[in-house]
Amino acid sequence: MRLRSCAVTLAVMLLPWTVNAQASNPVATAFRADEKDVGKNLVDAADLMPAEKFGFKPTPAQMSWGDIMVHLAGGNDVFCSAIGGVPAPQRTKLVGTDDKAKLVARLRETFQFCDQAIAKLDDSKLAEQVPSFGGTKASRAAMILEATGDWEDHYSQLAIYLRLNGLLPPTAKKPPA
Repeated sequence: MRLRSCAVTLAVMLLPWTVNAQASNPVATAFRADEKDVGKNLVDAADLMPAEKFGFKPTPAQMSWGDIMVHLAGGNDVFCSAIGGVPAPQRTKLVGTDDKAKLVARLRETFQFCDQAIAKLDDSKLAEQVPSFGGTKASRAAMILEATGDWEDHYSQLAIYLRLNGLLPPTAKKPPA
């Protein structure tokens, strides 16, 4: 009982600091939360697809599941490096036909990099120009919006691919009671 009382007291004491930190950096705080949530959903979706289906694509013009994994992992390094203002790790090149274990591990690895890269992100530098795709520059705020949109776009794509293969996407599953 005493431990619980101490924990509650500590939580109450830290609440103003936590609320103030979130209030002073609402964009960075929201982005970090989104990266965690969407990253989990994307990795969970990657885990869910059977290895023999990593070549699946609904039509010849679309990317295969494996190609999406490679695309997401590469994008994560570009987005999070630019947004966090840190260099992207040098990684060995993967292709969409690599095995599931390598592709899922890489995706997980890039979200771990994102966690580290954006850990100290704050709203004071949202207007700064940072490297973007194709050698261009964009504001840090624009890159945050682009990253969020890209993750959501690809999650919806993966959800459709899963459903076309008779699998329920992670966000469609009921949470455990």
